[in-house]
Amino acid sequence: MPDLSAPRLESFELDHDKVRAPYVRLAARYAGERGDIVTKFDLRLVQPNEAEVPTAALHTMEHLLAGYLRAALPGVVVVDASPMGCRTGFYLTLLGEPAEAAVRDAFAAALSAVAGHAGAVPGCTRQRCGNWRDHSLPGARAWAASVLQREIVVQPTVPIVDED
Repeated sequence: MPDLSAPRLESFELDHDKVRAPYVRLAARYAGERGDIVTKFDLRLVQPNEAEVPTAALHTMEHLLAGYLRAALPGVVVVDASPMGCRTGFYLTLLGEPAEAAVRDAFAAALSAVAGHAGAVPGCTRQRCGNWRDHSLPGARAWAASVLQREIVVQPTVPIVDED
């Protein structure tokens, strides 16, 4: 059984009080056995511990960002874009090593597309979504637009410094 008393998860080592959202942050880079590089980015929408995106709006953003991020990152394989449990942003997992500025620009473009999205939400049916009734397109559009009112920056990792 693993020792869970001392987690080694990268996100638990980030000082959430010292970062400033909205931002894009390189969270991790992994090398596979065959030399493939997998890169994980923290796409933060709102300031941690000060705001959170309501579940229905975040769920709809997840469905929309799945396509819009892929369109905004041509030539890059998007493995996954998953909402954070704290509802303050998304983790974006990519195959390859795109520059942080390129991911920031793609994030802004994808959010702009979400803010202007009209019509059906992709995958929003009982057969395609495990919680298809919990969506809000107006909420997703409003949250995306509110994030775009501020500059999205490239945020360096700010580790927690133990003062013991």
